[in-house]
Amino acid sequence: MPLHRLTQIVMGVPNVEQTAAYYQDFGLTPSGGPLDTGAPDSGPVDAPAATTHKNGQRFRTVDGGEQLRIVRTPRRRLVELGVGVDDPDDLNRVTASLALLGVAADRTPSAVAAVDPGTEVRVRVELSPRYQQTATPLPAYNAPGINTRLQERAAGILREAPVQPRKLGHVVLGSTDQEFSQRFFQEGIGFKVSDTVKGLAAFMRCSSDHHNVLVQQAPVPYLHHTSWQVDDVDEVGRGATAMLQADPDRHTWGLGRHFIGSNFFWYLKDPAGTFSEYYSDLDCIVDDALWTPGQWEGAKSLWAWGPPPPPSFLAPEDLADLMTGAHSGPTK
Repeated sequence: MPLHRLTQIVMGVPNVEQTAAYYQDFGLTPSGGPLDTGAPDSGPVDAPAATTHKNGQRFRTVDGGEQLRIVRTPRRRLVELGVGVDDPDDLNRVTASLALLGVAADRTPSAVAAVDPGTEVRVRVELSPRYQQTATPLPAYNAPGINTRLQERAAGILREAPVQPRKLGHVVLGSTDQEFSQRFFQEGIGFKVSDTVKGLAAFMRCSSDHHNVLVQQAPVPYLHHTSWQVDDVDEVGRGATAMLQADPDRHTWGLGRHFIGSNFFWYLKDPAGTFSEYYSDLDCIVDDALWTPGQWEGAKSLWAWGPPPPPSFLAPEDLADLMTGAHSGPTK
């Protein structure tokens, strides 16, 4: 497909220093640069984030390069989402498709950007190299009748290095107009729908990953969570355990396995109130003709096994504050 990856997100929070320290603990690598000095937040961002927020705290993943920038805004939100394409012709297609939807776009030689009214996120489609991920050796598992690991302990229990996310996998956004936001990403940008939750949400992909963006109906535009790929379920568990040893209040939901997408998960909460997910073993779609999107409803759409999601995951505790425009956290 012409789209091939998420490139970077710009996350706005009122408490930059605390939130940046959290994501460093989470395993992202600081890539330098001064802290943001505080650009105003006036709802949808109508100028590129690089000019609206000149600095910010920046972080890298192992395989994706610089994929997170944290800037100061009065309320927590996703300011910008980057999507990679191969060729300038792809930018022409996106520009024309957005025009058909009646969405104004800013075009440069290397990118096209537009704001989705439902999520208030500026989506920047840009020329970008594809991921070059080094394959992770598959761990040896013993199972009934199949003993592949003999005279040795499981590799997962012997690991000592801190967990480091390999790439940004997906973001989940609340939209006040889910139907139009789905059209914005699908018809305007070029995402493909992998699965839907009836009347509520659409799981959409810009790569072979099952989903890179999930847009769900919400009373206010907001960022529900970001999701970061790690090698396997042991890394999901190790990463979350280390985070909780440092601060047990970070725990939100896990360990479990989703039904839609099939991935293992563990969710934590950052100091601004946004959830972050370690995940592994997500469904992969490389041939559209061999995948049939499903329409799901009820609890089965959310998880296959694990503890039930807490009410605060389904309806974040600061949702009322976000609706009234109040700050969602301390402004250190």
